[in-house]
Amino acid sequence: MFKYITKDLPASIVVFFVALPLCLGIALASGAPPFAGMIAGIIGGIVVGSISGSQIGVSGPAAGLAAIVMTAITSMGYGDFLVAVVIGGVIQILFGIGRLGIIGYFFPSSVIKGMLTGIGIIIILKQIPHFFGMDEDPEGDFAFLQLDGENTLTELLKALKALRSS
Repeated sequence: MFKYITKDLPASIVVFFVALPLCLGIALASGAPPFAGMIAGIIGGIVVGSISGSQIGVSGPAAGLAAIVMTAITSMGYGDFLVAVVIGGVIQILFGIGRLGIIGYFFPSSVIKGMLTGIGIIIILKQIPHFFGMDEDPEGDFAFLQLDGENTLTELLKALKALRSS
């Protein structure tokens, strides 16, 4: 077990320094407390890595799910969201015990790519006004209807009008 500790320890420290800011950032982007991101990173890194049995596996935060997690927290509430995550984890463990990973082959890759592309488009559209310095909000708001009364499209139109007039 400790045969490769001299190589595993430095590698784990590097992965930790990469994953920690990702865990904190994704938690904040999802509307969850930063501590929840740290706990998720610890569970993903230590528990999943220990249970998986893989020699070279690395598990950690997935930025593509931030918009989905934020929507779930907003619509369900944080407590109910945590219950759903625990139930989902139990289902994944049961699928792992039952060797049911083959179910993943029934989901077309185009659906997964489409979901991730949609999330990327949302992130890009929301950042364009910030890029040009036209949005007064210092923080990005991933909801279509923003707190300042604007929405994604009106914010983009405002940025285009300001660019044309300058």
